[in-house]
Amino acid sequence: MQEKLSNLDLSKNRHINLNQYNICVIIPTYNNQKTLKRVIDSVLLYITNIIVVNDGSTDETSEILENYPQLIQINFPKNKGKGMALRKGLEMAIQLGYEFAITIDSDGQHFASDIPLFLIEISNDDPFLLIGSRNMMQEAVPKKSSFGNKFSNFWFWFETGNRLEDTQSGFRLYPLKYIPKNYFTTKFEFEIEVIVRSAWKGIHVKNIPIKVLYDPAERVSHFRPFRDFTRISILNTVLVFVSLFYIKPRDFFAKIQKKGIRKFFLENILESNDSNARKSFSIALGVFIGISPFWGLQSIIVLFLAVLFNLNKAISFAFSNVSFPPFIPFIIYGSLKIGGYFIQSAKPLIFDSSMTFSDVQVNITQYLVGSFILATIMSILFGLTGYILLTIFSTFRNKK
Repeated sequence: MQEKLSNLDLSKNRHINLNQYNICVIIPTYNNQKTLKRVIDSVLLYITNIIVVNDGSTDETSEILENYPQLIQINFPKNKGKGMALRKGLEMAIQLGYEFAITIDSDGQHFASDIPLFLIEISNDDPFLLIGSRNMMQEAVPKKSSFGNKFSNFWFWFETGNRLEDTQSGFRLYPLKYIPKNYFTTKFEFEIEVIVRSAWKGIHVKNIPIKVLYDPAERVSHFRPFRDFTRISILNTVLVFVSLFYIKPRDFFAKIQKKGIRKFFLENILESNDSNARKSFSIALGVFIGISPFWGLQSIIVLFLAVLFNLNKAISFAFSNVSFPPFIPFIIYGSLKIGGYFIQSAKPLIFDSSMTFSDVQVNITQYLVGSFILATIMSILFGLTGYILLTIFSTFRNKK
């Protein structure tokens, strides 16, 4: 299939018949009577494998669809949201045995003539989820759409490490065999959930440039700014926690397991493209967070700060594990010992075998102060040592 698609002549777009490929187009629609017919007719110029999902429209959508009995139609008695419409369309496409599905909005903003652009990017060996990238800087684009897109782009990058120019476009190509099978969202936020969770599965999410038309006389948007933005914000909050607590640690340890500790150390630390100063600050950050009394929260804090300060996340995360179990007693002991020089305790600790956890609780302030001081000292020590060793290694490598 890839060989056939690579021979597509884009200069003759209107003469391309795509029915020979195992692909369909899904058109979700809700009260878009002004543009729906034009969208369907334009898609039919390229392909007849079309699934239309009527999401409980109350205008003349049903009457319009009666003129297209050859198309597969799914009709909801009541509006369930764009996410549910897309989910049902994707489920139907899978049931019908399609390998790929292109989704296109019914509000007239997309051009069916761009469909072949998606197909030439298809790879059966390396799955891509393609998103049409719109020019959000053109004059007719509403400012709220431009802001919402930038907002979504940032959180997608934070959650996946992948930078995109447009994460909200509804003109997409889905590799049906690889995307998640079950979802939790039903409204506009579904289009964020599906690309983030697909990226977590190892699918390459990529933008391709497309044309876009914003005609205020025809275009009807059903996006409810307060309610839908709130739902999207809640979803991103959940995705950030999942990313920091599970996905990033999972990928980190998987990378170490795949490469081996020695190779990981060489490639991701010694031979990373980051400067020695940036690597050293990453080491210092990891050690500081690892020793500080953020029990159970080290991973999320160190990754958040590494992203915030544009440091090496792999290095920071690796050195935050300085507080792994065998070292914990020494860290607690050192923190209490140092804290004792600054905090006068009503019941001084005796550092011998008679010391119990309740003794530590009584002197919790002493421990907390000592812990932050110890974390600062050790982070400076590790950071400086790391910088010296990295500089020596770089000098030695350049001489070879």
